[in-house]
Amino acid sequence: MPAYHSTFLNEGPAERTVGNFILLPIHTQFRGPSYPPDSEYDIIEETLDLFRANSFFRNFDIKGPADRVLIYGILFISDCLSRLNSKTNYKEAVRLLNNLALDSFALPGDVGFPLNALYLLPSSKNDADLLRAYLQQFRQELADRLLKRIYRDNTASPSKFWLAFSKRRFMNKSL
Repeated sequence: MPAYHSTFLNEGPAERTVGNFILLPIHTQFRGPSYPPDSEYDIIEETLDLFRANSFFRNFDIKGPADRVLIYGILFISDCLSRLNSKTNYKEAVRLLNNLALDSFALPGDVGFPLNALYLLPSSKNDADLLRAYLQQFRQELADRLLKRIYRDNTASPSKFWLAFSKRRFMNKSL
């Protein structure tokens, strides 16, 4: 059974691409370079929907720039879940994941970036700044929506069905 790929493979104009990472529109309350999408379903919803199915795969065939956004999102969700445990309440989880989303992180081409083989480095300093701002906005919104799903039923403890995936490593990688 093959892995699930992004439905946004043919989206976006070419000028919204940094390296080979496409800057897709997202519904967000956070400041950043992303513009609002035309439909309700955006790349963050798709990442959350496909996370559990794709987390079982060790190999992932990239079919376009949107798949690279999906890969980054899945790895970020894995990182978020690894920070939580069954005793973490909602308020503490918000603090943990907001700090994780706002922490400094490596970009493609940086020494600490684990996926340099899959991503091209930004061509200029302005492109690197644009990508950093987009990824920060993406991480903040993804962490926020992930928390809403994990704590949907109970704010005292996270969903055990989501935490079961905290040990899974998509493509044997982690951010």
